[in-house]
Amino acid sequence: MDDLDHAILGALRHNARIAVSSLAAMTGASRATISARIDRMVADGTIAGFTIKTGSELRAAGVRAIVMIEVVGKFADKVAHQLRGLPEVRALHSTNGRWDFVAELEDRDLASFDETLRRIRLIEGINTTESNILLKTSKVSY
Repeated sequence: MDDLDHAILGALRHNARIAVSSLAAMTGASRATISARIDRMVADGTIAGFTIKTGSELRAAGVRAIVMIEVVGKFADKVAHQLRGLPEVRALHSTNGRWDFVAELEDRDLASFDETLRRIRLIEGINTTESNILLKTSKVSY
């Protein structure tokens, strides 16, 4: 997967109904290229489907966590770009204070979560992370 694939995944994660023409305008790629990339990612299993999540599905998630991320030097844009491309990252927030980013992660089980954390820690520019697994959600507001 390259930067274009990560950009497409990030945009689709934010809005699974986004038009191919909008993705093309956002990325600077042609509509044909975007369509081909999406088709390839569906075929190879990178994209498993296009759906919405309701509150009850959120409560049924395998493992959900908050991961605080500290970035080295001037790598923030590159790190954010890579994190947005990870399907397990449901939301990414820039912050002030000790942590540069807070990522909301969702994974199917602890082994998958461990692998996702390993992949995150290998991203160039990430100095350190701190993870908190979410045990119970009492309220969800959108």
